[in-house]
Amino acid sequence: MVTGELRGQIDRIWDSFWTGGISNPLEVIEQITYLLFIRRLDELHSLEERKAARLRRPMARRLFPEGTDPKDRPYEDLRWSRFRHFAASEMFAVVGEHVFPFLRSLGGDGSTYSHHMRDARFTIPTPALLSRVVDMLEAVPMEETDTKGDIYEYMLGKIASAGQNGQFRTPRHIIQLMVEMTAPTPQDIIVDPASGTCGFLVAAQEHVQRHHAEALLDDAAREHFHHHMFHGFDFDATMLRIGSMNMLLHGVENPDVRYRDSLAQDHAEDAERYTLVLANPPFAGSLDAETVAKDLTAIVRTRKTELLFLALFLRLLKPGGRAAVIVPDGVLFGSSKAHKDLRRMLVEDHRLEGVVSLPSGVFRPYAGVSCGILFFTRTDSGGTDQVWFYDMQADGWSLDDKRLALLPEAKLGPAPAEALAPEEHAKNNLPDALSRWRQRAGEERNRPRTAQSFCVSREDIAATGYDLSLNRYKEVVREEVAHRSPREILSELRRLEAEISEGMARLEGMLS
Repeated sequence: MVTGELRGQIDRIWDSFWTGGISNPLEVIEQITYLLFIRRLDELHSLEERKAARLRRPMARRLFPEGTDPKDRPYEDLRWSRFRHFAASEMFAVVGEHVFPFLRSLGGDGSTYSHHMRDARFTIPTPALLSRVVDMLEAVPMEETDTKGDIYEYMLGKIASAGQNGQFRTPRHIIQLMVEMTAPTPQDIIVDPASGTCGFLVAAQEHVQRHHAEALLDDAAREHFHHHMFHGFDFDATMLRIGSMNMLLHGVENPDVRYRDSLAQDHAEDAERYTLVLANPPFAGSLDAETVAKDLTAIVRTRKTELLFLALFLRLLKPGGRAAVIVPDGVLFGSSKAHKDLRRMLVEDHRLEGVVSLPSGVFRPYAGVSCGILFFTRTDSGGTDQVWFYDMQADGWSLDDKRLALLPEAKLGPAPAEALAPEEHAKNNLPDALSRWRQRAGEERNRPRTAQSFCVSREDIAATGYDLSLNRYKEVVREEVAHRSPREILSELRRLEAEISEGMARLEGMLS
């Protein structure tokens, strides 16, 4: 958890960039990412030095070579622990002319982080700003993995404007709800084909470490966790750098975070590879038919990105693999042939398990689009019985552009540290949604359709043309108005007329 003191430190670093001339939030986080990576390299090199000294052997791996770089600067000067003590002007020259070219040369070591540093650009404009930021980052405690990750997540939260291509950041508590409901295990192979800052992968990693710590003591499980479990695709180089650094600071050594235009490239190498999809793909309208991967249009003939992504998820999942994905409301009730075919496919050919209707303000200030979450399992043989619906009306934050917390921090999120009082449920539905989801095969089957959650049979869904909008099935309780005779209505009108006349007479008397 980021304390008030830490939050203040990060805010001051952020303000320094703004006053120093860098006002684009993505550029700020990108430059901080580079500096944190440089600091991380130095920490790893120091760890190897201490190990070699303890074992009285030569270093097994030197991140900073011996000797000098191509511009005759000792590689030792390129280390964070060295250059941070230099005068501002010398530090600026070393970082810009030596450290960043060194970063760009690291791609050959095979790690995902080095790969994304190949085109690293140093854009901090002045020696004074660099010196100030380096001093501030040095004062931020980065010893604990949890602290590192929380600090970076807090900085990512400052990206307060939507990106291009339909990108916007999914609120962390919604991500956590989806992860809790899918409950990743150490055996899962998890993918987000529109990974952005890797928020879903980070939350899945945290869940596995929190709930399966003992399993990760096994060497094979730990190898799988660090090198084979997490996969993220994006076609934005900045997002790839930020996302891979997010994973690094949360303690994953080498995730598969790489460039991929998920809707345009063929998926033969990744087909049926993953056991869990977690995603909030961009909803950017339509693509040119020529640019869409043919293996996706074979599943559903459409150019709509939201439908193509659903086809992609089915393509990527192994049989038995499950998915939790955010979709715009149009996917749930759209009337085109492609919309209906895809919904029929989810219900009849696979197992659709749940639909959560999200409040319309959940993505503010980025977007006001109404969305839902689909939960399904690829089976290739049907299996849908009862589909669980939940009408989420509050997520713990105000649903306007300010998105202010409505409860103390300990009572927010799907698994709050403190239990909510009954009256607080109206401000945070997430714990209730998670609790009811776990009962979807039991008590939830008996709830009436007037309740906040209920189940609908496959037959009833098929009868509506596979409409998956909650309002199609929710029943509203209407208060019965007692029948009144014409004589009673006339008497009430006369009484009201008399009261109005009396009031007018009093008003005239006061004016005279």
